[in-house]
Amino acid sequence: MGFVKKLRLALFFALCVITLGHGQEEIAWKSDVLLKWDDFKGPVPVGSSAAATTASGISYDFSTFYKGDELKIDFKVTTYFYPTRSWYKPKVCNEVTLLHEQLHFDITELYTRKMRKQLANTKFTRNVKEEVRKIYKATLRQLNDFQNKYDSETNYSRNLIVQERWVKEIKSALNH
Repeated sequence: MGFVKKLRLALFFALCVITLGHGQEEIAWKSDVLLKWDDFKGPVPVGSSAAATTASGISYDFSTFYKGDELKIDFKVTTYFYPTRSWYKPKVCNEVTLLHEQLHFDITELYTRKMRKQLANTKFTRNVKEEVRKIYKATLRQLNDFQNKYDSETNYSRNLIVQERWVKEIKSALNH
């Protein structure tokens, strides 16, 4: 089994930046662990009108090998929260705001699962690095669109009825 490529990328949703995720604090998504305000360690940007920002992302590693004449791929796709790039304003945030931010992290996990599924169902060619990157970029575009829809529909957590609907829908999606 020969190692061909190993790649790690991360998206910071809130910052809309693709960067290498090495050397920074990160919290992997787990179904039984919820974010706390203490996890938000980044500085509040001067002049920001937002109450809080969740920097979460999708990272992947993969390696390829041949089994006989067939190209195989091993991959790991993980959702991360980045504490030093996430922040909040204590005077304007409450538990509803924290739940809203948790759902941003949970939505990132949903798209991590979609990427895993797509990778598992794709027949790769010798252009595997570019094909994986294409799947990753498409996943990030879809994730960004969905995150924006979430913020828009909930009015950044201010519409409590719609916020509660989103909580139920995302929890249900994560349980299936």
